[in-house]
Formats: sequence, C-alpha cells, structure tokens
Amino acid sequence: MKKLVILAGAILLASCEQNKIAHVDYATLMDGYQRKKDLESGYQIKAENYARKRDSISQVFQMEAQEMQNRARSMSQQSAQEEMNALQQRAQMVGQQLQQEEQQMQRMGQLKSDSLITHVKETVAKFGEEKGYTYILAAGDGSSVLFGEDSKDITEEVLKMLNDEYKKQ
Repeated sequence: MKKLVILAGAILLASCEQNKIAHVDYATLMDGYQRKKDLESGYQIKAENYARKRDSISQVFQMEAQEMQNRARSMSQQSAQEEMNALQQRAQMVGQQLQQEEQQMQRMGQLKSDSLITHVKETVAKFGEEKGYTYILAAGDGSSVLFGEDSKDITEEVLKMLNDEYKKQ
C-alpha cells in the first residue's frame, strides 16, 4: 500500500511538470548574426571582383574583334575567316573558364551558408539544453508559430550567445 501511494505521488508530480517553451524569431536572429553579415560581405566582394574580371576580359575580346575586323579588310577571305574562328574559340574557352569560376564561387557560398545554418541550429539546441528548455520554436515568416508571448522570445539572448562565440574565434 505504501508503495502504491509513493507511485501515485510520483505520477502526480510528473504530470504536473511544466514544459519550458520559448521561441526565436529566426529571421531576426540570422539578420543580427555577425558571422552571417561577414560571410555575405565576403561573398559580395568576391562577386564584384568576378564581375570586374569578366567585364575586363569582355572588353579585351571586343577590342580584339574590332582589330580583327580592321585587319580583315586587307586579308583574303579565308585568312580572315581562320583568324575569326581562332578568336571565337579563345572567347568560348575563356567564357567556359569564367562560368566554371562563377559556379565554384556559388558552390562555396552555398557550403558556407549551409554550415552557418547548421551552426545556428546547433547553438540554439545548446542554448536550450543549458537553459533547461523543453522546446524552442522558430517564429517569423513561414514558421508554424503564429503567436508567442514577448516574454517567451529568447531571440536576443541566443543572438548574443552566437555573436559572443563568433567574436572569440
């Protein structure tokens, strides 16, 4: 009988236990994360450098094509055609190389972005464990949390943890 009372008391205590739930505005979290800002800035610089390189190469080929047209007037039709074909082949090879560079840059950007998202999720989970949360929900556009009390919003705390951790690196 005594064991039954203890068991009933334990079940009663367990059923009264409250889940600790909070929410994070994911868009605000990502927008305020310095590591994300630095990654975007670095990608923007690479994209601008690539665009300058591409434009510069394009100008060189335009000038070469113009020179070729000027020289072609004094050449036989066959010689002019051969030179034009050679120029077109070079332009095609350079275009393919530039396209490969751009694709590589995009792949690297995507890998870094995926790594960033994974890190944020891991940090939110770590934060939740440290603070004793049962659930941390993502709030914001496209999320399943339609309402959350402001007192349950831990976005700023998690953002501070992320940025503090990033500063240490």
